[in-house]
Amino acid sequence: MSTRPNILIFMVDQLTGTLFPDGPAEWLHVPNLRRLAARSTRFANTYTASPLCAPGRASFMSGLLPSRSRVYDNAAEFAADIPTYAHHLRRVGYQTCLSGKMHFVGPDQLHGFEERLTTDIYPADFGWTPDYRKPGERIDWWYHNLGSVTGSGVAEISNQMEYDDEVAYNATRKVYDLGRRHDARPWCLTVSFTHPHDPYVARRKYWDLYDDCAHLLPSVPAMAYADHDPHSKRIFDANDWRSFDITDADIRRSRRAYMANISYLDDKIGEVLAALDCTCQTNNTIILFVSDHGDMLGERGLWFKMSFYEGSARVPLMIAAPGMAPGLVRDPVSTLDVCPTLCDLAGVSMDDIAPWTEGQSLVPLGQGGARSAPVAMEYAAEASYAPLVCLREGRWKFTRCALDPDQLFDLDADPHELTDLADDPAHAQTLQQFGDMADARWDLAAFDAQVRESQARRWIVYEALRKGGYYPWDYQPLQKASERYMRNHMDLNVVEENQRFPRGD
Repeated sequence: MSTRPNILIFMVDQLTGTLFPDGPAEWLHVPNLRRLAARSTRFANTYTASPLCAPGRASFMSGLLPSRSRVYDNAAEFAADIPTYAHHLRRVGYQTCLSGKMHFVGPDQLHGFEERLTTDIYPADFGWTPDYRKPGERIDWWYHNLGSVTGSGVAEISNQMEYDDEVAYNATRKVYDLGRRHDARPWCLTVSFTHPHDPYVARRKYWDLYDDCAHLLPSVPAMAYADHDPHSKRIFDANDWRSFDITDADIRRSRRAYMANISYLDDKIGEVLAALDCTCQTNNTIILFVSDHGDMLGERGLWFKMSFYEGSARVPLMIAAPGMAPGLVRDPVSTLDVCPTLCDLAGVSMDDIAPWTEGQSLVPLGQGGARSAPVAMEYAAEASYAPLVCLREGRWKFTRCALDPDQLFDLDADPHELTDLADDPAHAQTLQQFGDMADARWDLAAFDAQVRESQARRWIVYEALRKGGYYPWDYQPLQKASERYMRNHMDLNVVEENQRFPRGD
């Protein structure tokens, strides 16, 4: 039997790390996440590699920024030749399994996973490709709009609830199956939910938990459109803001539903953890909890993601693992670091990981060490007209886009990012240092050309493949019903013996 630990990964969608200053905020109703936090290394300043679903998730799995993975947006193909943590772990003997969303685009819908238990919630083709050749164009049938805010409230079932109910059911069933130990290999199970991603609707059971919540209005009220930075204006335009009148009641309902859906997720995660516990696997299982990106939740009037501001770019990250002490780490880290961290914890040679990742193992930070490089982020999807890049190091956050003035924020003194110091002569040297680091890392003109070529190719391929016979890339889960439960090619005595865990009391 292998001595390698099992690995259980919980990924959620659009959960802002600002609600996890040291584990979940004390007013959130999340008993399961709170218990997990108590035994985890908690990273208070974790940043997504890209604040959008598909590029953020591809970076999380591969440890590569979008400029290297080429997953620029929600319709860019994740190439099958890019190693992911699932490949690295599987290569050394892990069984790898995914239940839920990963927003893979392209014909490879596994990317190192030996098994997928569900289909994805979003399409796998090139239909959601933005087009830099048409700046300002809204593609209404798939772009976000603020109807998620004005339409917020209570629902007992929705497209997303149906999906996450299925994700949790399949993951729980898989944990029970893994506990039977018919396969002696160590395992890595990724359980990936779509909540608390908008639309902001929640079941009454969870909605009622936040009836008297004191956190239903943003810390920074909505600002006039003219007072926003250029990229934020582009986000407003992409979200069709002029078609909606957002009231305080809309904001309260949306944020209340969002908090309620965090509690819904806590219940679903609790179901999986309970199965892990009752199959006696908890002590040999590393548990990691993370989100793909955050949500602005009405801060400064912005909603959803697509921004490097804290609400959108910062995510929760907690790791419960031997050799990583429970406690708070304040150093800025990245979702790019997840792949090398998992490999480090599993005993995979870092020499095999280094060529394929831009992240760093976080294991030393869980032992009192420090990070040796700034955190980098990129964004090149809808609501942008050219790529944006960002560096976070120490107290500073620096943002650059070829179309816009640079931005520089001191997050220690200005956590809400209300004072841009880029034009302040007192900070000219800091601005120059970050500008030099950005120049050394990125050729923005080449990055822009790379994105435009990718978009143009995909528009041609998508239009061609929708003509005539259409073969979808969406993952179709295999349901081998004739191999489940009891069938007449099986011995009933063997079936009952093998499927029971544990034997006796």
